[in-house]
Amino acid sequence: MTTNSTTSSGNPSSKLLTWLPKHIEIIVVTLLGLVSVATAYTSFQASLYDSQMAGSYALGQNYKTEAESMYLEANQQYVQDAQTLLRLDELRVDVQFGDAATAALAQAKVDAIYTSSVSDTFAAAIASADAANAGNPETYTSAQDDKAYLAELFDPYQEKVTAADEKLALGDRYNGLGDQLTLYTVLMALSLFLLGVAAVLKKFRMQILIIAVSMVIFTFAAVLTAMVPFVSLG
Repeated sequence: MTTNSTTSSGNPSSKLLTWLPKHIEIIVVTLLGLVSVATAYTSFQASLYDSQMAGSYALGQNYKTEAESMYLEANQQYVQDAQTLLRLDELRVDVQFGDAATAALAQAKVDAIYTSSVSDTFAAAIASADAANAGNPETYTSAQDDKAYLAELFDPYQEKVTAADEKLALGDRYNGLGDQLTLYTVLMALSLFLLGVAAVLKKFRMQILIIAVSMVIFTFAAVLTAMVPFVSLG
């Protein structure tokens, strides 16, 4: 009997079962502190993601507004260039078929229009269209269909639209990550609640059961939180 008693008292499992009830309150308090810190961190990260989301959405909307303004300006310039091109065609008729005085005056007007209203890219487009029309009179080529000319007018608009879409997409991503962290914060809060319940219970087995459930929930939320990229204050 003495041997069995000695063996039983030296059993690690028996010592653990004796130690746990005596220190369960310290364990619960320690876990409460750990989960509280993790919950605060997760909530803080969620708020930072919300801030990043708002900033990205605001910047994306600003880019869209700028893009609309740039498109209106480009379209206005396109219409203006169409009128300029029509005026140049009229003057060229006078240059080619008018008398000397009329041709000279028309050429002077052409030169003035080129100086004041025709960009280098548009001038190159006009020259390219003239050469194409001279080589193939049956098919009319418009200077305003020139790729370089259209790119100069509308590429800045397209780039701004792309930048706006990227910022809005980034805002959507931040929004999704922020929602995930908010959910994980709720799960951690549930874990805190269960630990609080365990702290006031008197039955040891119930305490262990509730602590175990709480830790499963917390571990699940903590692992998922760790998978979300960290956001700094900067």
